[in-house]
Amino acid sequence: MTINEIQDQIIEDFSYFEDWMEKYEYIIQMGKDLPLIEEQYKKEENLIKGCQSQVWLHAEHKDGQVIFTADSDAIITKGLVSLMVSVLSGHSPKEISGSDIYFIDKIGLHSHLSPTRSNGLLSMLRQMKNYGLAFQAKVN
Repeated sequence: MTINEIQDQIIEDFSYFEDWMEKYEYIIQMGKDLPLIEEQYKKEENLIKGCQSQVWLHAEHKDGQVIFTADSDAIITKGLVSLMVSVLSGHSPKEISGSDIYFIDKIGLHSHLSPTRSNGLLSMLRQMKNYGLAFQAKVN
């Protein structure tokens, strides 16, 4: 699936929930389903700056694709990073760095997060796109 197809699927999935409590429960469940990051990657250099909670993000360039693994010490934040990983992991550096991430606004997430969580989500996205740019530069 393309990045946009995954985003469209997330938008559709969220449309089934009637209120934000159900949506938060779904986000929390996504966090629980997030494959665990290896302990060796839970280090200072993999912490995302700008997040209120601790969020570790590791990226690997393998067979032309960027594979992200992540974790957080907060359940909602872990769900948010899980959403981002599900959208961007497994795509080429060029696709990641050039992607237009629109699902956040379409599902209303941006307006339902606290300012600090919203900033953290944007920091996650920025870091993931930076990894895409860095891997793209190595390839070229």
